[in-house]
Amino acid sequence: MTPSSPTPADTMARYPSLAGRAVLVTGGATGIGAAFVEHFARQGARVAFLDIDDAGAAALLDQLPEVPYRPLYLHCDITDLAALQAAIDTARAHVGPVAVLVNNAANDARHTLADTRPEDFQRSIAVNLQHQYFAIQAVVPDMRALHGGSIICLGSTGWMIKNSGYPLYAMAKSAVHGLVNGLARELGQDHIRINALVPGWVITEKQQRLWLDAQGEAELRRAQCLPGYLRADDLARAALFLAADDSRMCTGQDFIIDGGWV
Repeated sequence: MTPSSPTPADTMARYPSLAGRAVLVTGGATGIGAAFVEHFARQGARVAFLDIDDAGAAALLDQLPEVPYRPLYLHCDITDLAALQAAIDTARAHVGPVAVLVNNAANDARHTLADTRPEDFQRSIAVNLQHQYFAIQAVVPDMRALHGGSIICLGSTGWMIKNSGYPLYAMAKSAVHGLVNGLARELGQDHIRINALVPGWVITEKQQRLWLDAQGEAELRRAQCLPGYLRADDLARAALFLAADDSRMCTGQDFIIDGGWV
């Protein structure tokens, strides 16, 4: 497959409402998360991001172009809820009350039903679902004080198209949709929007290295309506819209970005 050409950054939409807005991204050092960090920073947002990949975070910050506010990296294992709360407190102290939360951190490590142990189950829930819930809990007071905010939870089409090879991940990602629907009405009364951004097969460096073989290329050509690779930037640009005031009446929705696969 011939990769689609990236869209130049200087041609993408500008969202004035994001300028100076405090944004928190979990899992922001590499891959899709790094694209979120970069794109929000380019919009003039005050970005803090959490990860355990110190080298990846350093590389991201080194290669960022000049932006109005340099993003703040905080080392944090988001499966440790006390550490997550402490990191959010630190982020708030540096970038201000959180107006946008991007619940991105996840791990789609391959596994089988037969080999799953109880501790594997708990670990998968912790890294793919639990932190999303408690990060929301931690930032909602900020958003209420700001009289509004936007929460973007990362789902996946993997469970929708019945992929094999990661049943725990699929289970957790399907639950993200229940979380969004379960909070939309409660949070909406305070003008807090919550939506799921649902990617298809995003060809990050990790995906290309581990799984994009000849069979994968053939599957992309067969399944996607649009030719080319789905990139992390495609997800980031959708997140900008969901975070900005332009999407003020969007909540409780699944925004699928998958090249027309589902």
